[in-house]
Amino acid sequence: MNRLLNGIGAIRYFTLVALAGLLAACAHTVSVDGEFPAPVGDPHPLTVGVYLSDDFRQFTYSENRDDRDEWNIDTGRAQKNLFETVLGSMFQETINLAQYPSDLPQGLDLVIVPEVRELQFTMPRETRVNIFEVWIKYDMHAYNQQGESVAEWVITAYGKTPTAFLKSQEAALAQAINVALRDAGATLYTGFERVPELQALIANKQRALSMKQTGSDK
Repeated sequence: MNRLLNGIGAIRYFTLVALAGLLAACAHTVSVDGEFPAPVGDPHPLTVGVYLSDDFRQFTYSENRDDRDEWNIDTGRAQKNLFETVLGSMFQETINLAQYPSDLPQGLDLVIVPEVRELQFTMPRETRVNIFEVWIKYDMHAYNQQGESVAEWVITAYGKTPTAFLKSQEAALAQAINVALRDAGATLYTGFERVPELQALIANKQRALSMKQTGSDK
């Protein structure tokens, strides 16, 4: 009898081990560590504070649906690198803020605070084509020195990659996310001065600098 009970216990133990192993095999972790080149162009004549919150710098998208494996996708470091690089090249002076909205340095024309609104991706078996696709959407907020809203706009980014030359689903998805982040950087760079409120701010600053220069020449 004892042998029978011991046998049943062993079966249960190995069943649990096998089940745990199966569940672990269905969990995927992706960490994106992109480095991005700085855009080349004349910077806007603004002094800008950039606040990247802890949530933004450590952003991880987690998904565990019935029709998909479990995915944990860490894009925080890559998007921190991207936004610091692109915003740092867009303005005459950029100050990375450790906190917001308290203790802001004087002389800021603008404070920019990005947030991740949404991240989505599709797998090859879902689209029936051999590519991974990624969409990322950011909410962009711009405030003045007093913490009042100046402008809000949205950045949408898209990236895709074929799986043919990549070793794993994780590597393919990471590559597609890097492509999407580059797209986000390009949209951030080219779209900033198309936001009407920011376009007016740049024009006012250029006018003020021109008048100051004219006055000093007299």
